[in-house]
This record gives sequence, C-alpha cells and structure tokens, in this order.
Amino acid sequence: MYEHLTYDFILNRMLSRVTVALDKREGSIIYDALAPAAAELAQAFIELDLTERRVSLEYATGDDLTRKSYEFGVFRKKATYAVRKGTFNNTVPIDSRFNANGLNYKVVALVSNFDYRLECEQSGEIGNVHTGAIIPIDYITGLTTAVLSDVLIPGSEEETDDQLRERTRLKIVEPSQDGNKAQYIDWALSYEGVGSAKVFPLWNGGNTVRVAITDRLFQPAGSALVNEFQNYLDPNSQGLGNGKAPIGVKVTVSSGTEKQINIKANVVLKAGYLSPEGISEAVNDYLSSITYVTSSVSYMRIAVTLLDCPSIADISDLTINNANTDIALMDDEIPILNNLNLTVVN
Repeated sequence: MYEHLTYDFILNRMLSRVTVALDKREGSIIYDALAPAAAELAQAFIELDLTERRVSLEYATGDDLTRKSYEFGVFRKKATYAVRKGTFNNTVPIDSRFNANGLNYKVVALVSNFDYRLECEQSGEIGNVHTGAIIPIDYITGLTTAVLSDVLIPGSEEETDDQLRERTRLKIVEPSQDGNKAQYIDWALSYEGVGSAKVFPLWNGGNTVRVAITDRLFQPAGSALVNEFQNYLDPNSQGLGNGKAPIGVKVTVSSGTEKQINIKANVVLKAGYLSPEGISEAVNDYLSSITYVTSSVSYMRIAVTLLDCPSIADISDLTINNANTDIALMDDEIPILNNLNLTVVN
C-alpha cells in the first residue's frame, strides 16, 4: 500500500522542496537535517502499512483475522474432539477412560447393547486414526474385550485462516436473512462440526428444505452429525419452529453422496526427488475447496494442482475417472479422492 514511500523517495521529495540556491549534496547541512526525518517517516509508513494489513480482511492472519471476523459476527471454529464407537464384551461405566497409542478416550454415552460413544480427550484429527484394541485406565470388572471402531464424528483441527476468511466474505457479500438460502448456508457453516453445505429449496413440495452437509474434513457427514444438525435446525422435520428454521418450514438434513475421483497420470520428477511427494494432500485440498461450491471437478485445475507440487516437473496422459474432461458433480455429490495412480517417467 505504501511500498513506494521509501527512505530515498521521501528524502528526495523533501530535498526537492529546498531552494536550489542551497547545497543539498550528501553531507551538507540541509541533507543531514532532512535525512533523519525521512528515515523516521519511511519507518512510520512501514508500520502504518502493517497496521492496515492487520485490520484488513484480505491480509489479516491469526488472532488479527479472528478479531476482524468477529466484527461481522463470524467466529473461528475451534478444534473438535473425535467421537468414536467402542464395543465391549460387558457394560462399562459412563466416564470410564481408555488408552490407545498415547491417546485417552472417555465413554460418554451408551448406544446399544455393549456399544458406546467415546470421545477423544485430545482435540484434532489425531483422534480419528486408531482402530482396534484399547486398554482401560482403571480396572473394570468382567471386561475382557474393548475395541475402538467407527468414527462417529471426526475430530478436526482449528479452522484455518483461509476458511475463516471465506466464511466472513460470504457473510458480507451474501447476507443471510428471513430464512433465505444464504441463511441456511450460514447456519450450516457456523455449526461446529459442519465443513460445507448445499441447500435444496422445495425439494419435497412447498415449505420443505433439504440441507446436505459434510463434516469438517469435507467427507460425507456421519449419522451422529446429521442428527445433531437436524435437531439444531428443525427437530424431527416437523416445521414447528423448535430449531433455527422458521415456523412452517420442514427441514431435512442429510449427508452428501460420495463421488469417487480416480486420477491417473505419468509424471516427471524434479531433481532431488525419488518419488512424487505431497500430491494427495494437494488434490484433497482442491477437492475440499470446491465441495458444494462448483458443479464439476475441473480437469485443468487437477493438472495445475499436480504441476504446482514441488516434486513434479511435468505431467502427461492425465485422466480423471478414465476421461480427460471435467467430472460433473450432481446434486449432493462430494468429490473424494479414491485412487491416485502416478507413474514416474523420464
């Protein structure tokens, strides 16, 4: 913003205001008198530029962005705790704790028979990883089998700056009000466990709305999250106004449908690399960014995503789902990377 206001620029402009009758060369009285002031002004403009960036939605990061978004009523989503299914050979007490791979899981509710809901005590995606045997921290009489299985609600990391910035931008340019589509999107994106959402008005007749959601990892939402968000908007889809949705509007929350994406290509590696690196992460980031935003997976964007990876010098014979065209996304389909087949060539 103030990049041109450098020390030299300011000093020369100040010197240009001095009459030519006076000596303005370096080392002169005029020069030595103006130089410190020019330096201080240049430093002030640097600090002013940093200050403006800190309070700008476009450039702010971290806590500065959190505060800026707060001004528009948008709050950064915190890291969440994974909710998992645990199966035991016997009943276990609520609040009993189990350990696996250095992580602790606490029993929070009975699901059915000997199946329980467990919550990881450490936030983030790490709670989604372990599957298999878990060990009770305290002795439980009659317990011989304890297994951690399904991820009911995945744990997620704190919302990134880019995600928070985009939600704030949407709040500004597409204001939500009076139960319009933007308001359903706002309710969904503000909900702690939801990553993206798509709204289908009049999907089952008048005064009906369907909201398809993903979890924070942009995967199809599990039944637990779907049920939670259903109760948040419109319990039992009755339209009684017992949730966020207006009276008379029957809302149905559903998970999205997985659209498998299979990528195949020949790649040339850059010097110093023995194998492709960072490809799946980059592709997953792209697919997450377009979920419920665009109606297709772009063939060219996939190509650019591969080429932008530091390990890739060139690509050829790229196909997506055995085709070299865009892949259409219908209705509530969520693009999910299923297979990445890269052949290294010279």
